[in-house]
Amino acid sequence: MFAVLAVEANRVVTVDQLLERVWSQDLPLRGRQVLRNYLSRLRLLLAPAGIGIERRSSGYVLLADPGVVDVLRFRHLITCSRDADDEQALGLYDQALALWRGEPFAGLETPWLAAVRTGLEREHIAARLDRVEVALRCGRHTEVLPELFTLVEQQDLDERVAAQFMLALHRAGRTAEALAHYRHLRDRLIEQLGTEPGTALQVLHQRILDTDPALTPASTAITRGTAPKAEQPMPRQLPAPPRWFTGRGTELARLDHALTAEPEEDPIPSGTSSGTPAAATVMISAIGGAGGIGKTWLALAWAHQRTERFPDGQLFVDLHGFSPTEEPMASAVAVRGFLDALGVDPGRIPPNPGAQAALFRSLVAGRRMLIVLDNAATADQVVPLLPGSPSCTVLITSRTRLASLVDRHGTRHFTLDVLTHDEARALLAARLGTNRVAAEPGAVDELIDLCGSYPLALSITARDAATRPALPLAEVAAELRELGLEMLDHDTDPAASLPAVLSWSLHRLTDEHRTVFTLLGVSPGPDTTLPAVVALTGLPSVRARKALSALEEASLLERQPRGRYAMHDLVRAYATTAHDLPDNMREMALVRVLDFYLHTAFAAGRLLEPFRALVQPEPPAPGVHPYPLPDAAAALAWLEAEHTTLLAAQRTAAALERHHVVWHLAWALDTFLYRRGYRRDALTAWRAAVDAAAHLPDPAARSRAHRGLGSACALLGLHEEATGHLDRALDLAMRHHDPTEQAHTHRALAISWELRGDDRRALDHARHALDLYRALGQSVQEADALNGVGWCAARLGDFDTARDHCHAALTLNRRHQDLEGEAAALDSLGFIAHRTGDHQQALDHYHQVLILFRTLGHTYEVASTLDRVGHPHAALGQHEQASQVWQEALELYREQGRDDDAARVQRQLDDLGSALESIRPSGLNETT
Repeated sequence: MFAVLAVEANRVVTVDQLLERVWSQDLPLRGRQVLRNYLSRLRLLLAPAGIGIERRSSGYVLLADPGVVDVLRFRHLITCSRDADDEQALGLYDQALALWRGEPFAGLETPWLAAVRTGLEREHIAARLDRVEVALRCGRHTEVLPELFTLVEQQDLDERVAAQFMLALHRAGRTAEALAHYRHLRDRLIEQLGTEPGTALQVLHQRILDTDPALTPASTAITRGTAPKAEQPMPRQLPAPPRWFTGRGTELARLDHALTAEPEEDPIPSGTSSGTPAAATVMISAIGGAGGIGKTWLALAWAHQRTERFPDGQLFVDLHGFSPTEEPMASAVAVRGFLDALGVDPGRIPPNPGAQAALFRSLVAGRRMLIVLDNAATADQVVPLLPGSPSCTVLITSRTRLASLVDRHGTRHFTLDVLTHDEARALLAARLGTNRVAAEPGAVDELIDLCGSYPLALSITARDAATRPALPLAEVAAELRELGLEMLDHDTDPAASLPAVLSWSLHRLTDEHRTVFTLLGVSPGPDTTLPAVVALTGLPSVRARKALSALEEASLLERQPRGRYAMHDLVRAYATTAHDLPDNMREMALVRVLDFYLHTAFAAGRLLEPFRALVQPEPPAPGVHPYPLPDAAAALAWLEAEHTTLLAAQRTAAALERHHVVWHLAWALDTFLYRRGYRRDALTAWRAAVDAAAHLPDPAARSRAHRGLGSACALLGLHEEATGHLDRALDLAMRHHDPTEQAHTHRALAISWELRGDDRRALDHARHALDLYRALGQSVQEADALNGVGWCAARLGDFDTARDHCHAALTLNRRHQDLEGEAAALDSLGFIAHRTGDHQQALDHYHQVLILFRTLGHTYEVASTLDRVGHPHAALGQHEQASQVWQEALELYREQGRDDDAARVQRQLDDLGSALESIRPSGLNETT
């Protein structure tokens, strides 16, 4: 484990990666517990050396100075040597090579460590050869001959080693041996690989035969085994730059950074394994993302802008990883194309694909070339096309993440997202002209929104608009709004059709994965989680997770923080039609996921407000299990993460006429929506519940729905509508002889009339509620009604009555451990204390209230209490404190859309500022 962490020093290693890399398939019993024990022991052992192991959200990281980890120091010294003069470089190479002491990880055998060991040994050989090359430039041919004899034995077919060995022998006066070695190597190459030596080695052989004086130590020595520039073709295979390319400044800069960054400073994207960096051999970048997102455009735009960095040529191949008609190109075919581009005589191309790949690597060694591998399907397709020389740069585009390239070759991978709004507008302006875009800014914004800033969708829309220059863009937007994905289809040109382009990503998915993709398209909400997908698909968790991983790998799904998965809106629209499923299969999937959301929301609501009346929904569909929520904090966090999806689930339930689900979701969400100040969401949920209740047999459901809607209207200032629904709720409760519902409705009416400013009528309803609760023996609700009476009495100036009722409410709430009720009673007592001149007592009460409401996550009442607490601060002359709490209240009011309250608090702040200005002594500035 120490070896794994040290290789990845200062980089996070996930728990799964640690288990895989340390034990592979031989995981111990309770592997995660064993892992934690090992980590604990390692911390104790390493702490005296100043090396720490820290837990991060995604795994563990060993924190150490790079200078104390030999592999990091080795790579740093090699990198520094490339920028140093020859004499300094030799010293740096010697320091780096001196760090090697035998075989890396001797005695440790896991597949991952074996792969890392192989990579390190390649780096070691490359460093030794680089040092020999510098030494030859410095005329130290005699000094390096012993090492070259060793290298020739170890790397008997390596043409770079052979070139260095021949040059050193020739300079040492042993020309016959140099020529003999060439003949021996040529014979072995023909015998084993069926090929002649490469162009560079043949040229060197001829120069030795000719006793070329340029090969003497005082002249320019061979550089990485290359022939003179005039002898080598310089391919320029890049297709034309994309004409309409715009934006992508951040991504272009990232590619620039990857070209120059050292391995340890390059950021590794979240969720990928850093593996063993291959920076000592070749710089590789990979652009991932969905079909039509602009990967090829970005690669070509960057390549054309940076051609001066690659004076020895640029190679390009479309690997057809995802295309409508062709299978992915075989690696051997791509290699053969590169050999042709490099001017290799067809007669000397070996028949063996591995030998062809080796010949390709020999030809590009030491040359500053760019190799663009576009539209790759798999890592196996790419690996034979990778050069082995650090002078080359590789740029790959693929819809898949090519994870093994990241692990084994240090590929710097990033996923391309949609354009920003400004970039999307610039693309439309480039295609349609700035005047046409400027003339209809609203229509342009709508086009961008309808396309979701998706580059291919924008290009298709722009093409359609460009072919109809007389048509207003507003009409184009109207067509797109009406036709949706259908307008982005093209019957004859698949590459110009978004559905067709996306369909190519499905070719390598299993039938089960395609089914999951289609069901995700109809699932409610903007994103989802693994437990919801398990319910949606009916699959075991392991298979559901594999399906999500496969869709993520295909860039059809995006993994987001906190275990969430999301699709672009256009990909989601395509998903609904991507795979033929029986209608009943879709409906049953939706029934399952709706039951998952409903029963988890129900459990969450019970945890938030355990004293609320229990209204149990019907049992969930077979096999559906709610997400486990251990406590109120977990419930609040789950509801916060899912509340947009839960509202979407309610809309889906309404479309399926699952009326009981619609009603119960409104009921389950009510406490959460109120506490978080989501008043308009509550209004929407209760409107749907009222419609659904009309289809339910239980009259209490209709009464409760009207009460919920009336309360939501009251909080939004829709007073007439609020009173109408609450009166309707009361009428239904009385007609069906439901005294509990009558009491609840009177309490809601009291709040509604108080918000309208009629405290007398509010007090009457609060007293009705109190009498009913007492008669029913419901002491928890009695406490709430007592506080309601006390609050209304206080607003009417009857402070003695108010104080008695609120103290009684406080006692009852504390007896029942009802924190929300306790906070409400203390809030009323704070108001009474302030109104009766005891401002310090008011502050004491209010501070307790804020602690309780913040503990409950009740931001709606936190804002109201902050508003009230400013007044006793101001009365005590504590103007700074008053300003602070009112400023916080103002921010919360604005977040919650409480515009009238925000305007009032702003006036309070303005008045406070004016008051301070009026009392400031003349001649003193604000600082004084």
